[in-house]
Amino acid sequence: MAHVNLLPWRAERRKQREREFYMQLGAAFLASVGVLLLWVFWMNQRIDNQNERNTYLQTEIKQLDVRIAKIKDLETVRSHLLARKQIIEQLQADRSQMVHLFDELVKTIPTSARLTGLKQNGQSMSLDGVAQSNASVAEYMRNIEVSPWMGHADLRKTENSHDASRMPYTFGLDVSLSRPKTDDAMGEDGAAPAAAGSASGPSAASVPTVIGAAAKAVTGTPAKSASVPAAVKSEAKPEITPRSVPAAGGTTP
Repeated sequence: MAHVNLLPWRAERRKQREREFYMQLGAAFLASVGVLLLWVFWMNQRIDNQNERNTYLQTEIKQLDVRIAKIKDLETVRSHLLARKQIIEQLQADRSQMVHLFDELVKTIPTSARLTGLKQNGQSMSLDGVAQSNASVAEYMRNIEVSPWMGHADLRKTENSHDASRMPYTFGLDVSLSRPKTDDAMGEDGAAPAAAGSASGPSAASVPTVIGAAAKAVTGTPAKSASVPAAVKSEAKPEITPRSVPAAGGTTP
């Protein structure tokens, strides 16, 4: 005899499928939650690692900033030392310049001109004086430009005072100073010029002589009125002393 199933099997199968669907949905939800937790954990690890790297970089940057500040201080000290070195070298190179300038002033000035004043400002010099004529001023300018210690000369002024003096023309010159190559070579070899040497000996004796001649050229006084050579003579020959009075009956050596 055939068995007929009269139960609602379709409703049971539908319920079974619904249970399977919810079970699959729950499993998918749990899997997604697990994946999300893993992803969050991994991202937190990466963030912590990057934070550690940032902290390390900041520490290194601070150390480098300190080193850079020290380097800047050293560069400042270096620039100051270089500036002082240049000043010392300039002073060393120009220590004999004034003596040579006085010597050149005596050599270059013509007999028909006389200086009344001079002023040096760095590598330039202003000369004021009187002359017999404009030709004397032109001759003086030519002599200055030929001099190895003085360069180009610019005429600042020339005037005729129309007085009864022997030198009625007043003039003013702006002279640029220079250094001869031979003097630079001597300075590099260590052999200083005679005027820049020691204070004793013939080289020192020439310094007051030159200054006395320059004073003669500037003021117009004769060379005999200058007492500098006498001082030089006494300094150059210290062994000469006043003679003592000999004994009675003796002879003067």
